Amino acid sequence: MKKTKITALFLAFCLLFSGCFSGGEYHADEEGIISGEKGLSANIGITPSVPESSSSESEPEEAPPESEEPPAIENDIGSLEELSPYFAEFADLGSEQIPWGPGTNFDETGKPIACVQLQEQYSKWDADFFRSGDEHKGKVYLTFDEGYENGYTPKILDVLKEKGVSAVFFVTLSYAKSEPELIQRMIDEGHVIGNHSARHPNMTKISMEEAYAEVADLHNYISENFGYDMYLFRPPEGAFSERSLALLQKMNYRTVCWSFAYNDWDPENQMEHEKAFGRVTKSIHDGEIFLLHAVSSTNTAILGDVIDYVRNQGFTFEKYLP
Repeated sequence: MKKTKITALFLAFCLLFSGCFSGGEYHADEEGIISGEKGLSANIGITPSVPESSSSESEPEEAPPESEEPPAIENDIGSLEELSPYFAEFADLGSEQIPWGPGTNFDETGKPIACVQLQEQYSKWDADFFRSGDEHKGKVYLTFDEGYENGYTPKILDVLKEKGVSAVFFVTLSYAKSEPELIQRMIDEGHVIGNHSARHPNMTKISMEEAYAEVADLHNYISENFGYDMYLFRPPEGAFSERSLALLQKMNYRTVCWSFAYNDWDPENQMEHEKAFGRVTKSIHDGEIFLLHAVSSTNTAILGDVIDYVRNQGFTFEKYLP
């Protein structure tokens, strides 16, 4: 009988001691006694507790808003009837073609001296030979002229997409009509479609009415067929006069020339890749406007390396906005 009582007391003691263990989640109590998950409380006399549920449900975190594309630029160029009264005023401006070229002489910042002088003279007409101003420091702008398709533009677009670069593609009316898929791809991938005139004439050799039509015919075609308003104009052959600049400005266009170009437009006379790379990257400068032709096999081959090199010099490629 005594042995039975001893056994019973021993079993009761074991059951009491086993109550100090639990598989529940432990936490710090008011005295700072900390218990671990599936562990033993430091105060044997305290039974582990389950955290009370909060009376108010926690609000789910709001997802950050998706980055929005900048709104499309709208450009009302005005009708011929609206602009023709200004033609008499423009007649007082010079109609002679202004000879120019970037040249081979550079200032201490790497800009062609000729472009610096031209920028000072003609920026009042919204003409760019490079992009001037503090907001363009450390930035460069990539542009392509597209008179016709030579099979390289898809690869150029592939490289630009891979590198995350927005370029300007200056197109003619015949190009827009013959290459609608490429025009749409340019728009969809965030590039700028520029006006290179409808039929690629020397803008200083035609009447004001004809010059208006060269800009308006292409502008209206792109607007009607792609829902896109152009706002940049590159004069064919780089030929301009004060009169032609004034007309473009009145049509809410910015005339875009360049501060770098080289002989790349003849598919049958392409520069060797290494030499072309050295030429393109010779004098990188703030606000530089690169003019490349998309018919060039060499430009297509070196484009990725050029982008990497320019970036390694501390410059960024920017989208060309008004």
